[in-house]
Amino acid sequence: MYQLEEKIWFWMLLVIPAIILCFLLLQLWKHKTQKRFADKTLLKKLSPDQSLFKSVLKVIVLSLAFACLAIALVNPKIGTKLETVKREGVDVVFAIDVSKSMLAEDIAPNRLEKSKQLVTQIINNLASDRVGIIAYAGKAFPQLPITTDYASAKMFLQNMNTDMLSSQGTAINEAIELAKTYYNDDEQTNRVLIIISDGEDHSEAAASVAEEASEEGIRIFTIGVGDVKGGPIPIKRNGVVLNYKKDNQGETVITRLNEETLKNIADAANGAYINGRSTNSVVESIRDILNKMDKKEFEAKQFADFKDQFQWFLGLALFFLFIDIFLLERKTAWLKKLNLFNENL
Repeated sequence: MYQLEEKIWFWMLLVIPAIILCFLLLQLWKHKTQKRFADKTLLKKLSPDQSLFKSVLKVIVLSLAFACLAIALVNPKIGTKLETVKREGVDVVFAIDVSKSMLAEDIAPNRLEKSKQLVTQIINNLASDRVGIIAYAGKAFPQLPITTDYASAKMFLQNMNTDMLSSQGTAINEAIELAKTYYNDDEQTNRVLIIISDGEDHSEAAASVAEEASEEGIRIFTIGVGDVKGGPIPIKRNGVVLNYKKDNQGETVITRLNEETLKNIADAANGAYINGRSTNSVVESIRDILNKMDKKEFEAKQFADFKDQFQWFLGLALFFLFIDIFLLERKTAWLKKLNLFNENL
């Protein structure tokens, strides 16, 4: 396992293409200037030891020096020991609606992207809680099992889209049923399911399934994304809106946030409904809810004793700079024998 401490220094790598560009411009200028000064045969007689290969080699060495220096400034760290630690937290499963209605842009940038932003910010504010992710539309699909790896959770989250499930609809009841399999401790009292949806086109069985989940110790909180006034569902290609989704009569479909459904589901499972328009408000509400819950102790493996590795790259950078200083652009005896680039022709 590794960590990159100061990723901003990767921008320093842009110096390398700048060096290469300057070298090419310099060679072009030298070629034009020398051509005006004398012909090719005379130039070879005047400067027989001039080497294009040595010039290219100097640029390569200098580029490697800057690359190593940039990596040294980033300061990569390697975890040298895997250890088991005890942590306390709540198991939080996110069920995210990926039906086509989540493409509506009545909340910026659209309902699905807003859902991703909300979940990302909630995860960023967790301490030692475990998280899992479920995607659902007409069917529910497990995205990520319960884990403490927040980086993986956010990676899976960003890859979610409305094309990942072919069946359409809003099968909240299936998402709740699937969430039950995420909790592996029958005596666990800190089970939380957070459903993020517009609540539209839902199954009528959702509230009764939520009540059953509550009896198993799962508290369900719902977050509504969208606007009650609604909006059309854009059909895009390469980011450009081509049209809007229409019904069988050719009328533009207007999808609306169904808060009543989401409130009923939350009430049936001893939870609460939260409007998702304000990210800060949602994060604060979820944090307060989790802080008031009982914490479960569990074991998790994680890398420890991360050690700096910058010194190796700094040493290589100094080595390449040292070589560059003493690397002359004139031909040496061994280089003349190799005759690289056909320089003796």
